[in-house]
Amino acid sequence: MTKLTFPTPEAIRRLPFAPADIAVIVGALGLIAIVAYVGSTALVPFQPPDVLPEPISLNVADLPYYLARSTLRMFIALFFSLLFTFSYGYVAAHSPRAERVLIPLLDVLQSVPVLGFLSVTITFFIALFRGSLLGLEAASIFAIFTSQVWNMTFSFYHSLRTIPREQQEMARMFRLSRWQYFTRVEVPNSMIGLTWNTMMSFGGGWFFVAASEAISVLNQDYRLPGIGAYVTEAIDQQNFGAIIAAIVAMALMIIAVDQLVWRPLIAWSQKFRNEQSEANETPTSWVLDLWRAAHLPRLIGNALRPAGEFINRALSGTLATRSPQMEPARAKAPAWVDLLYNGLLIALTAGGAIALIRFVLGEVGLAEVGNTFLLGVITMLRVAALTILSTLVWVPVGVAIGFNPRLARLIQPVAQFLSAFPANFLFPFVTVALIATGISLNVGSILLMSLGAQWYVLFNVIAGAQSIPSDLREMAANMGLRGWNLWRRLIIPGIFSAWVTGGITASGGAWNASIVAEVVSWGNTTLVATGLGAYIAQATESGDWPRIALGVSMMALFVVAFNRLLWRRLYVLAERKYSL
Repeated sequence: MTKLTFPTPEAIRRLPFAPADIAVIVGALGLIAIVAYVGSTALVPFQPPDVLPEPISLNVADLPYYLARSTLRMFIALFFSLLFTFSYGYVAAHSPRAERVLIPLLDVLQSVPVLGFLSVTITFFIALFRGSLLGLEAASIFAIFTSQVWNMTFSFYHSLRTIPREQQEMARMFRLSRWQYFTRVEVPNSMIGLTWNTMMSFGGGWFFVAASEAISVLNQDYRLPGIGAYVTEAIDQQNFGAIIAAIVAMALMIIAVDQLVWRPLIAWSQKFRNEQSEANETPTSWVLDLWRAAHLPRLIGNALRPAGEFINRALSGTLATRSPQMEPARAKAPAWVDLLYNGLLIALTAGGAIALIRFVLGEVGLAEVGNTFLLGVITMLRVAALTILSTLVWVPVGVAIGFNPRLARLIQPVAQFLSAFPANFLFPFVTVALIATGISLNVGSILLMSLGAQWYVLFNVIAGAQSIPSDLREMAANMGLRGWNLWRRLIIPGIFSAWVTGGITASGGAWNASIVAEVVSWGNTTLVATGLGAYIAQATESGDWPRIALGVSMMALFVVAFNRLLWRRLYVLAERKYSL
């Protein structure tokens, strides 16, 4: 009788295809099939003011399809957000003249509500994809893009401005080209912070998915198939069962995305830590382990390597080598260029001021401007309170998670789930509680704003704590630093730049969230708080364009002034004093 023998693990690893390859192939084919099916459903004829071919159903069996539609929009928006981040952040960090315009412009863009972008761009996308539902899809994706991209861009820009000095010296000594410096120094140094901020931005996008899927155009309301439109329909019908079903579906989706996307990226990004000694424990991911165990990705990578090397050599030769005498890509421009630039900037500012004055005097009047300013002060106090409370609560938690991988394995999934969960899905329950208890929305709106904005502080602090080299932490332990001395000597300097990025994006997110947090509804009952967000929301609902423009402009003014007076100075302090 022949004895059965089984191949050893070493023999399995020598096979051209490992068992992990089967999982990779099945997963890739399944993902392609889902994307192809969901994407094809958007390629249907549609011409406003026609009725959408697919009305929103509250049948629970339709939830997976709606969730897949929304998730696909989220990832498409994330792709374009990354393209914008790398291009915009790079130019702003390397050109002093462009920086003077791009960073204040980024402050303004961050302050413009998602509804403001959507109301302006919807007609353009409808005309661009005339006769197709792709127009509404593109408008929805663009709205999600505007909720994701600013946080990522701020993170990447600040990472480029705080490159460790010894790495800059090394780049000048080896005469790296701009492309080589970008790929070998700048991107690796930004990867940990960018990974966490990308994860945070993706979660923040869920907060506005309902607004992006309920679109008004030509006096018609359209609801694209998606989880946001599903929840909006359930709120209108006061269907608690449908809302709970949507919450469960979102929870399952967040867990799946965390396991399949974010946890592998976090584990992979640890190889970019700036340190001379290896950390005792690092984040792990079963998906990343499965990918590394498979042979197919390596075979594909080896096949594509010649093309990649050709592109790398071509870009290295095209983008000139920097002079070793200058700071990376920040050479001083001739005097006439600065003079011309400043003249154009003054002319544009004066022209804008004149147009604004004419608009105010002709459309709304000075009294309305004064009223809007006072509403902005009220909302600003809410934003300031939220930022202070988020710092006091989440900085210690973020440092603990960043310093302790074992604790991170327990808490990080919970934090990721809470940050990614669309907080406005919980607004109906909070609204009912406020109505039942009689608590004013003037106070409750701070809680509603914090549900979506506080996580920017936490995730940036986690990224900053993880970026502190292990050798510095070991040195601090050997010197016996404890308590406040440890925070003052190591932790605060180490996380300061990350906290600044988290603070500026949290405050910007809070301003944006005020649009939906200062006006909440449940059925026919609507609660309204006193503030600039409620002013813009009500003007948008009534289609009052002069007051929409005034409210959005006033919000942009507050955000830019706050960033100029506080956050930008803290950025400069972090760049000069607290960079490694």
